[in-house]
Amino acid sequence: MSTPRERLDAGQIYRHYLSAVLLHGHASARACGLGATDLYALNILELSGPMTPGELGGRTGLTTGPTTRLIDRLEQAGYVRRVPAPDDRRKVIVQPVGKPAQLDQVMARARQEIGDILAGYSVEQLDVLFDYFTRAAHAYEESAELLRADSGLRGESDGILA
Repeated sequence: MSTPRERLDAGQIYRHYLSAVLLHGHASARACGLGATDLYALNILELSGPMTPGELGGRTGLTTGPTTRLIDRLEQAGYVRRVPAPDDRRKVIVQPVGKPAQLDQVMARARQEIGDILAGYSVEQLDVLFDYFTRAAHAYEESAELLRADSGLRGESDGILA
């Protein structure tokens, strides 16, 4: 059983990890000429696939105007394109355009270092880590949605991503 001091240290370690991930995301975005929200939105599109601007706005917490400007920036940079929706040509779908080479280059060092770290774990340990990442991502997504709903910010920018 851990002592309160050990739990505090674990919490500090975890907060340091989360801060490092966020800072790396911001630095990576800047290195590619993007804002942090732009990179976040691009990641959402690459993981979830094409979606309407409204869906992207909902996922990023942005209102209509900021979402349109975000898509404009990503489109001008060559990361996404707008295509007519197959079921309703009045709507558009935002699609990622291939893998951005500049972004891959910027992220390569961290990916290599993380890969080296993961290579030191057993298959069983990796199973636990990836189970944690999957479950924690879901918990964070649900918590963010509840926070937006509870504070009346559903679909609005929280200032962090804008």
